Amino acid sequence: MDFVSFLIQILNSLQYGLLLFLVASGLTLVFGIMGIINLAHGSFYMIGAYMAFALTSATGNLMLAIVLGIPLAFAFGALLEKLLFVHLYKRDHLQQVLLTYGLILIFEELRSLTMGDDVHGVDIPALFSASIQLSDTLSYPVYRIVISVVCVALAAGLWWLMQRTRLGMMIRAGSHNREMVQALGVNIDLLYRNVFALGVALAALAGMLAAPVSSVYPGMGGNVLIISFVVVVIGGIGSVWGALVAALLVGFTDTFGKVLVPEFAGLAVYLVMAVVLLWRPEGIFKKG
Repeated sequence: MDFVSFLIQILNSLQYGLLLFLVASGLTLVFGIMGIINLAHGSFYMIGAYMAFALTSATGNLMLAIVLGIPLAFAFGALLEKLLFVHLYKRDHLQQVLLTYGLILIFEELRSLTMGDDVHGVDIPALFSASIQLSDTLSYPVYRIVISVVCVALAAGLWWLMQRTRLGMMIRAGSHNREMVQALGVNIDLLYRNVFALGVALAALAGMLAAPVSSVYPGMGGNVLIISFVVVVIGGIGSVWGALVAALLVGFTDTFGKVLVPEFAGLAVYLVMAVVLLWRPEGIFKKG
């Protein structure tokens, strides 16, 4: 592998890892902070991708579709929490699994009825459709760099929200002792609703950003869900910083695994997870 090819794989690893963080950060908020095992989280990624396809088809511009899609996803998440998930906080994990698995089936059927079972493509915005020439024969798409930059900005914003704001302080306190925070006058129901909606919006945004790169197809949320849980477990349940580190680790492992040892690429990520859990059973970072 020459230097240019190595550089391209580094960039691919960063882009995949950062996009994976965007999905996993929403999952770690819901799973780690709220205590909800949400098997439907991958479906929100799929919904975001189909929203990008539908809204881009309607508006002719992916960026406008994303601007419209984020508040729609947030409102959808808040509605789901108010109607369904609010009843799960004091239920056991089995009931959470049953409800969220049922949502997967519902979302898949609704997707099939409304959008069909074909594979769809989403056009990259003309502003980002160019490529950077790295050598005489190899180039790198500008849009993939844009995805990485957006994900880094969102990671920094999420860290600032959780660690430097009053809202983040309440979220972290509520994850440790819901009743005590409520007794101090915080509307914990509204707080959890916003956290859940934020998690849905992050997953949907990841789907919208990834749509031009990966296409839009049935069942695309399944693999994302599995790998997102791997990221959350490796990073430490409830740790946003851990999710970022773990997502990058998974991104590099998966990308270079497919290049260097393609026959074992599907196994490499899970071997990394096993090694990390043997070393630190609570994950790389403890709950933050």
